Amino acid sequence: MAATPEAVTRLIDELSRLPGIGPKTASRLAYYMLRAPVEQVQSLGTVILELRDQIVFCSRCFNLAETDPCPICTDDRRERGTVCVVEEPLDILAIERTGEYRGLYHVLHGAISPVEGIGPDDLRIGELVARLKGSEIREVILATNTSLEGEATAMYVQRQLTPFDVRVTRLARGLPVGGDLEYADAITLARALEGRREM
Repeated sequence: MAATPEAVTRLIDELSRLPGIGPKTASRLAYYMLRAPVEQVQSLGTVILELRDQIVFCSRCFNLAETDPCPICTDDRRERGTVCVVEEPLDILAIERTGEYRGLYHVLHGAISPVEGIGPDDLRIGELVARLKGSEIREVILATNTSLEGEATAMYVQRQLTPFDVRVTRLARGLPVGGDLEYADAITLARALEGRREM
């Protein structure tokens, strides 16, 4: 006879499939839900179901939204000549928090990773290329992660954009504000030296 009821075990298994949730955290969440008021658990379930029903991908930028096209793509105050290419919708949130970028976005939904079986055709690169044809876009900012996968993706996207009369830029990389040189790795220091500018 199992020590944990099957329904609890199934919930723990489902929760542990979520990114960043290991078996211990999944167990804590499951047991929390058992102690929480019924209304709170029902509300959580309802919100999860509504999420799947109400969220769509924007047909222009492939960001998550409640409308198609999304509010960013339809905002007339956005700079239409610049598109920032990111790996995931969460990357847009990070850039928007800065309050510095006023252009449009394009979400790839991942990065090229042969180890995980993700190739260029699995990403929204073709849609980006199609978006550039006959558009007013003058600059594409590649804001993929600085991982090996992100770098490979940026290089691949750059090659796909060479036929277009568009400026392709990459986010600057270097030392974080408040960081000490002695703790920076060699690659970060090298990138900081490459990206130095006049004072």
